[in-house]
Amino acid sequence: MPVILALSSLATILIVPGVVAVLLLLYAVGVYNSLVTLRNRFKNAFSQIDVQLKRRYDLIPNLVESAKGYMRHERETLEAVIKARNSALTASQRAVITPGDPAAMSSLNLAESQLSGALGRLFALAEAYPDLKANQNMLALQEELTSTENKVAFARQAFNDAVTAYNTGLEKFPNNLVAGMAGFAPAQLFETESPKEREAPRVSF
Repeated sequence: MPVILALSSLATILIVPGVVAVLLLLYAVGVYNSLVTLRNRFKNAFSQIDVQLKRRYDLIPNLVESAKGYMRHERETLEAVIKARNSALTASQRAVITPGDPAAMSSLNLAESQLSGALGRLFALAEAYPDLKANQNMLALQEELTSTENKVAFARQAFNDAVTAYNTGLEKFPNNLVAGMAGFAPAQLFETESPKEREAPRVSF
């Protein structure tokens, strides 16, 4: 009888840690899978931003080309818009490779702010050119650009919501322990650098 009790106690000592280990492993797998799901959501959300940004970048050279014939004395401003557009395009191409990466997103945030500022200056100057304001091509480009800016804003919000959900899941205890061991890193939001430039450029030809 004592031998049976001893064996029973030994079995319990061996089984309980094993059960606990299995439960911990299952929990860790669950946390890992949930973080992968959240990460994929914000990556997919950024792909929607990328579609709209590409459309925006494609419109800008046409906009500048149309304005060039009327704004011959504003060459510096027109060149600044194209330069800012090219910088934003490069930053966007980097960000699409690693959405949420702090360095890539900070670069894109800054580039987009500079582009918005350059476009704002162009539109402000365009007010002084009545013929340009009445140009049908410019009116069509203005409408397309405004529509695209609105879509970028909606896509940005969806991305930021997905990033916030991911970062929250990442920071919760004990999720953060699993995240640290599995190599998950916080993601960066997509925001312009100044509140004034968070709105789409207002065009009123």
